[in-house]
Formats: sequence, C-alpha cells, structure tokens
Amino acid sequence: MNRQTTLETLSTLRDYVRYAASRFAEAGLFFGHGTAGPLDEAAALVLHALRLPYDLPGGYFEARLIPEERERVYALIQRRINERKPLAYLTHEAPFAGLSFYVDERVLVPRSPIAELIENHFAPWLEEPDAVTDILDLCTGSGCIAIACAHAFHQAAVDAADISLDALEVAQVNIARHEMEDHVRVVESDVYSGLDGKCYDIIVSNPPYVNRAEWQALPPEFHAEPKLGLESGEDGLDCVRRILKDAHRHLKPDGILVVEVGSSAEALAEAYPEVPFCWLDFERGGDGVFLLTAEQVGEYHELFR
Repeated sequence: MNRQTTLETLSTLRDYVRYAASRFAEAGLFFGHGTAGPLDEAAALVLHALRLPYDLPGGYFEARLIPEERERVYALIQRRINERKPLAYLTHEAPFAGLSFYVDERVLVPRSPIAELIENHFAPWLEEPDAVTDILDLCTGSGCIAIACAHAFHQAAVDAADISLDALEVAQVNIARHEMEDHVRVVESDVYSGLDGKCYDIIVSNPPYVNRAEWQALPPEFHAEPKLGLESGEDGLDCVRRILKDAHRHLKPDGILVVEVGSSAEALAEAYPEVPFCWLDFERGGDGVFLLTAEQVGEYHELFR
C-alpha cells in the first residue's frame, strides 16, 4: 500500500502496531536495543508516537487514531525502516532499571543486564548495602548505570566517568532530568586517569568489549552507535584489561568489581584461566557479566599487568 492508502485503511492503534511489525519484519530490521522482535518494537514505536505509556490497558488498542496521529506514526515507521537506526535514537528515549533516559547518537542505547543487579542492590555480594558510600560507573555513556545506582543507594556519591566529552554531555542531561546533581558527578577520565586515586565500594562498568571482526559484521543498527563504545581491539578486551590492571588501586577492602564483557566472556576466561571470575545469572536474561571481590582483584592483580 502507498502512503495515502495506508493512512486511509488503517484506523486503530492495533492496526498500526500490526502494520509496523509486518513492515519491520519484511525490511529485515535488527532488534537488539531494548526490544525482542518486530512486534515489541512496533508497539514501542506506536505508543511513543502517540505519547502513551508502555503499560497501556489492552482496551485502548481499539481506539481510532485521528489523521494527525496517523501521519505521526506512519512517519516514524518509515524513518525506522529507511534510516536503520535503533528506535531510541528516533524517540530519544530509552528505559533502564525502571527509569527513562534521554539518548542520542553520542551514546550507546541502554540495554545492560546490570540493571537487574542494581535493582537488587548487588545482592548477595554486598553484605551491607546501606554502608555503600562511593560508587564508580566506568564508561558511563548516557549515565544510566550511574543514575540507577544513585536511585538504589541514596546515601552514596556516584562518579560517572567517560573518556568521551560528548557522552558526558548526555549523562549531564540525564543527571539533571533525574534531579541527581547532588548525588552524581560526571568525570572526564580515560579509565581511572581522572579519578585522583579515589577508592570505591562498587566499581561497575559496561565498557566497549566487541572484537574488531565482530564489530565489522554487526547490523547497521549497531553501526549507528558510537564505535568508541563498542569496539575494543583484536579480541575485544583492550578496555577490560585496563580496568582489571588498576582496579586494585581504586577498590575499598570490601568492595566489588562488576564488568560486562558480553560476547568476549570466553576470550577473557581464556586470557586469565587462573582468575576465578564469578559469571552472574539474570532472571530477565543476559550474560557475560563477571564479578570479582576486592580481595580477588588484589590477589590476581599481577596477572593483569
């Protein structure tokens, strides 16, 4: 159907969700930035275009759209197909840990399973969550992990560190949006270089971890994201090695280090077979996240040199 026929034929919210899902599947779009497939993505797109909540009661899906709404939804569907950007870059909105964040092409789209850890206060690895006073989010990007940590640990000061000034600008937008200026500060830092030797109860990071060959083969939606936040050398471990190398200098004695390495988990385990990485499980799905205690980081830090 052409544009005019589509707008005249489709009338309800359900019609446009069904239409978008069919078009997305037909176009071979990739879904890996917060939605599981074409139907989920279609629903998210239509609801955003109509400024409706994602938990909209089912009965509303039979509501008829006025002409202006049909135009708005149709235009966004076409952009998603033609531009091959993640939906969050078109809506400038992404959920993480039950919160909503502003995003654009300067940062990765939030999608880490670490959200589940934060919501659970890193249990059972933190014996006294109320005793946490200092948290570091390395490679913060949009600031979603740092801000979610600040929500979960009200008493803690959180440093959101990144080498990218563009990313820190986006993080600052989200800090203001969530009124966290008194709890979260942005720090320009190449891994630990800008932290003045500060130590933390929790160091958490979703760093770049995609190896060069894998990055080159990724779908267009990933190439719309900043390469700096994804690709990390021949084996994907360039940044992770640097995090491990000096973590012992920045963890308090009872602290923990939590790092997502995704598809490079096997490469990391092979690189450091002696290190007892604790690979975490997630009820909502996701893998490739390890945890080390400060004691373990100290014990094995010579291997990371």
